[in-house]
Amino acid sequence: MSVYAHSANGDGQWHGLPEHLRRTAALARGFAEVFGAGELAAYLGLVHDVGKAACGWQAALLRAEKDEPIGIDHKLAGTWLAHEQGLGPLAAAVFGHHGGLPSRATLKAALMAVEASEWERVTEAVTRAAELVPEIHPGIRPSLPDWVAGRPDAFAAELLLRLVFSALVDADFLDTEQHFNGGELRRSVSPVGVLADAFERSRAQLLTAAEPSPVDAIREQVYEQAVAAAVARPGMFRLPAPTGSGKTIAAGGFAVHHARRYGLGRVVVAVPFLSITQQNAQVYRQLFGEDHVLEHHSGVNLDGGRRASRWQRLAAENWDAPFVVTTTVQLFESLFSNRPSAMRKLHRLAGSVIVLDEVQALPDRLLLPILSVLRHLTEYFGTTVLLASATQPAFFELSPFRELQIHDVIARPEHLYGQLRRARYEWWLRPKPTLRQVAERAGRERQVLVIANTTKDAADLHRHLSECWTGEGPVLHLSTRMAAAHRNAVLEQIRERLAVGEPVAVVSTQLVEAGVDLDFPIVIRAWASADALQQAAGRANRNGLLPYGRVIVFDPADGDPGAWAVYGAALTATRRHFGPGRAFPDDPGALALYYKERFELKGVEDASVGTTIQQLRRDLDFPEVARLFKMIDERTVPVITRYATGDAARECDSLLRLLRSPKPAPAWVFRKLQPHLAAIPRSAVADGSPHPVRQLVGDLYEWRGAYHPQRGIELTPPKDQENSL
Repeated sequence: MSVYAHSANGDGQWHGLPEHLRRTAALARGFAEVFGAGELAAYLGLVHDVGKAACGWQAALLRAEKDEPIGIDHKLAGTWLAHEQGLGPLAAAVFGHHGGLPSRATLKAALMAVEASEWERVTEAVTRAAELVPEIHPGIRPSLPDWVAGRPDAFAAELLLRLVFSALVDADFLDTEQHFNGGELRRSVSPVGVLADAFERSRAQLLTAAEPSPVDAIREQVYEQAVAAAVARPGMFRLPAPTGSGKTIAAGGFAVHHARRYGLGRVVVAVPFLSITQQNAQVYRQLFGEDHVLEHHSGVNLDGGRRASRWQRLAAENWDAPFVVTTTVQLFESLFSNRPSAMRKLHRLAGSVIVLDEVQALPDRLLLPILSVLRHLTEYFGTTVLLASATQPAFFELSPFRELQIHDVIARPEHLYGQLRRARYEWWLRPKPTLRQVAERAGRERQVLVIANTTKDAADLHRHLSECWTGEGPVLHLSTRMAAAHRNAVLEQIRERLAVGEPVAVVSTQLVEAGVDLDFPIVIRAWASADALQQAAGRANRNGLLPYGRVIVFDPADGDPGAWAVYGAALTATRRHFGPGRAFPDDPGALALYYKERFELKGVEDASVGTTIQQLRRDLDFPEVARLFKMIDERTVPVITRYATGDAARECDSLLRLLRSPKPAPAWVFRKLQPHLAAIPRSAVADGSPHPVRQLVGDLYEWRGAYHPQRGIELTPPKDQENSL
């Protein structure tokens, strides 16, 4: 009698269990060999579905053809086999290959259940499977990476389990998918290093077509140093370079040349803000070509009509692409997840280059686990990490990075900052101006960007400036109260007006700062953390067309106190080191002191959630780690808006109908909704809230009230005290 892993595909062919186990093992071996765990991953793949050999499970599979649920566990047999082979906690990879990595206590209880109540079923499955796949009893324990011998670092061992689990889950998905696709196997991409020459040709073409800029020579200098640094051995690299110095292209050049020299598989670029992610992805598509760049984040429609959309949709599931552009949320929440669907791509990080752009935006409260996992990826898994930022945080003052060897891409960064000082700071702190006075001051400029700390202040400033504006152009607004598509349209309008020198005034929250390619002669910025002030200055005279741009820093007398919730103790550290009679925010020495004090004030080493997460990682409590590790600020919730008109509005209505249906909406619905999403405070959707909102699914809501054509969602003042970025 044949034994099957899965029911019949569209061609009527059933998926044999021996074939599935062996093919999963072969795929898992190939994925894990890059970090020395090929034999381990292969064995876990070989035993992961051994429980399906049980007679009861096979009978249930036949019943499932009539849409009856199987309802019989099949993971315990393989989990028990892995444990019996002396793999200890690594058996959790088999136990969790459908439901997610468990806690150590859950795994222990499951193994005890085998002895207490599941022995007959488990041994029956193992016996039947061994008749078909005798290699499930190898005689000796599968070999582990060399560094595991002795007493390995607890965090490195935890990361090994995550990456082996990823290799197993991805292999299982792929072989199952191949069966149901009638034998079609996904393509395997070439290593990113083969694209280095094409990258250089595309870069030369871009430079030829670009408008000349006074800072072009400095950008070329940054690029040359980045490519020169690529010859250093894989490890941790730091790229400190001022805003507007061409970090995006320099980082790409470093990554692709480094990958070619050391045979690394792919480049993963992670950026903290969605707008920059989309902007950077477009740049890299121009440099590498549409077919080689995967843009993977919540705001990209992977079900759209682009030529490469089918490949991108498949590659997004496991990052089987030479060049991936994603968000830091996608990267790190996957790294600290316990869910198979999120983790199946993690094995792709081994033997690759990770570029973390705007690294100063990583949340302080999660720095300990983030820096820990980055260090161990470089030390044990053959990964290179590049930390890129105009305001390099003092990460090497924190315990995970202490005594870590670092390669500096820029030999004399302080000299570079001096060369690229394109703006001068002015302080408007005493007496404190009102928001109306700030608007009146901005209203006298021809092109001006005003940046507020909260959505409330941004809305108030926009109302005032609309009344005070003396220019002929529009007064535009940017904040997360606007739908994503609305923000993108406004950004494009701003760029078009700046490019031809037309008048324009913009009021924004800080979402316009890091990495957004805008060039204003004057920026007026509310008092904020030092790194935010410097990022704002990067929008002033960005291309060096003026002798100097101007950055006016004001402290509003009637500003929203919610700014403290946004920046916290970083404001205290900023006042200690920057301001009248002190340093300017582009002083690298003062920034180093600022970060050290900021991390101490915030208790990064001993009082943050990161400390708890690290202890949970030691304890191998994967569900709790996943629960606590949240990059997104949970003070806000996403809402679907009625911003769009015409076809886009009709599409939004169609998607909303699918969400309101009793049946669960497929994943593509949520992807297509991204352009229609804005964010509002969680307090605005609390029980008893007077705001016109309707809960759809989980933390996703529908905004049923008015939508301002410029400012988006406007809440009544009593409920508008909690603000988003």
